[in-house]
Amino acid sequence: MSVKRRRHSPEFKFRVALEAIKEQQTISQLSSELSLHPTQISDWKKQLLEKGKTVFQSNGKHKLQVIQESELYEQTCPRVRGDRSP
Repeated sequence: MSVKRRRHSPEFKFRVALEAIKEQQTISQLSSELSLHPTQISDWKKQLLEKGKTVFQSNGKHKLQVIQESELYEQTCPRVRGDRSP
């Protein structure tokens, strides 16, 4: 039986790493609470301390493209947003 690999959002990783940095709970306590391996939490904490929040973001170009496309869509299709003028 294989275990499916979990994927965590950048925001989740950031929050977990931030909690580890605060040191209000041990990494062991956090790992038990969140069902994560302690090494994973330590790695995220180290990355956050070294590079900041941007380390967990995937592809900035992709996000910029999505934003631009959504703005263009709103400009060309105003009725879809809810502007239902007669």
